Amino acid sequence: MKPWLFDILACPIDKHFPLKLFIFTYENKPEEFESFLTIYEKRDIEQIKKEDIIKIVKKDPNLYLKDNVIIEKNTLEVYLDLIISSLNELINIMDKSPYDISKKCLDIAKTDIKQRILEFSKNPKKEKIEEILPELYFINKLKIESEIKSGILFCENCHRWFPIIETIPQMLPDEYRDEQKEIEFLKTNKNLLDVEFFNQDLKPFNI
Repeated sequence: MKPWLFDILACPIDKHFPLKLFIFTYENKPEEFESFLTIYEKRDIEQIKKEDIIKIVKKDPNLYLKDNVIIEKNTLEVYLDLIISSLNELINIMDKSPYDISKKCLDIAKTDIKQRILEFSKNPKKEKIEEILPELYFINKLKIESEIKSGILFCENCHRWFPIIETIPQMLPDEYRDEQKEIEFLKTNKNLLDVEFFNQDLKPFNI
């Protein structure tokens, strides 16, 4: 499961949005996070343009953008609003994986990158769009190219949890869920979750 998918997932039972996401493991290797973090920190505009992730179309008097997170072409102002909305969803993601580098990347996106884009959005100037290209590149890499191997999606409204197993969110109705298999999943990953998580009225199963 790519973190981008989290932006649009709602609870299939009560339609609550947003969910909480607990990441246990990634498909990616740490070096992949290191790679795009390095390009961001160096503000390597040449490499960012070479990868051509952020599509920019100048059509006077407007500037239009789209990328792999915001897939529809929008004016600069609308695009920035959508990117900020996507960044706001990161507050609901908890990285419990063994990677320090992925935690660092998530923290940077939640703080430095969000703040820089918020500042730019207050007075967006199309001729200065390159100033935030590293931030836009980083968001795309984090949300689209990282792949969650295992974790849990949790609905705070109905207290249902849904496992992510081998990159696939298992979001089935209660009657189709495998109690034995999912209890084992909880037990295996118990050490990655707070005691408070298990003290809730978890549905449909708890340990």
